[in-house]
Amino acid sequence: MSLPVHRPGRALTLLKAKTRATAHPADPSWPVRLAKDLRELGADWRESAQVCADAAWTARSAGHSVLGLLSPDQVAAAGPDPVTARTYRHLYLSALRYDFRCPTLQAFVEQLPDSALPTLDCYSRALYAFALLGQSRPEGLDLMEEVLAEAGEHAKTLHVLLHGLWLGQDLDQGAERLLALSTRPAFDTGRDPIVLFRVAGALRRLSRYDEGLAAIDRALDLLPPGDIAVHADLVRERSLIATARDIHQHPPTRSIGGTPT
Repeated sequence: MSLPVHRPGRALTLLKAKTRATAHPADPSWPVRLAKDLRELGADWRESAQVCADAAWTARSAGHSVLGLLSPDQVAAAGPDPVTARTYRHLYLSALRYDFRCPTLQAFVEQLPDSALPTLDCYSRALYAFALLGQSRPEGLDLMEEVLAEAGEHAKTLHVLLHGLWLGQDLDQGAERLLALSTRPAFDTGRDPIVLFRVAGALRRLSRYDEGLAAIDRALDLLPPGDIAVHADLVRERSLIATARDIHQHPPTRSIGGTPT
């Protein structure tokens, strides 16, 4: 699919569409309105992913998940036009990702008509790769490489893959792959608290505890004020790293017959 012509003011129009979608998450009609806005704009998959990921997260945080607004049949349908179909798919799959519902996300994509699978946009395939990676399925690594070749430095897509590598604890060299992905130019600023959070988890898995603590402390310092849910995740990761380091430095004393050795 060719990219749309980026007319002056396009970024502002996208911002307005996102603002309209997230202003009233309790309104069940907002996904329909968002699809209309993106269709009128002629949004490409990158722009759709940028808006839909944030809208799905905002709705979930407000207690109005997209999963309660869109049915699987509605999302799987071809839709009145390709942009609307893609908007619903991005919203729905993003909501499944945020709920860590990897088997459901995988099953949904795999039940699409065979003709639809090869034509899925890059971000939808990234979300499918997330579902596979999150279950430590090795085929997710191959799909990840295909997505990376097309996605370039699209940060939202890279975040999806980073999330999958973080969740998949039994992937071959999963932690090393996560650290390598975190150095891509889209992330290489050291100022994204979510990337630092993922990196800290990978460093813990590699027993690089001091580096992990430094990463998580920087993430905590960079997190926007008031982000309670993410702050709790970061504090939990810090506790895990500190506990693992303590056990590594002071292993439990072995005993035989109740007598310390």
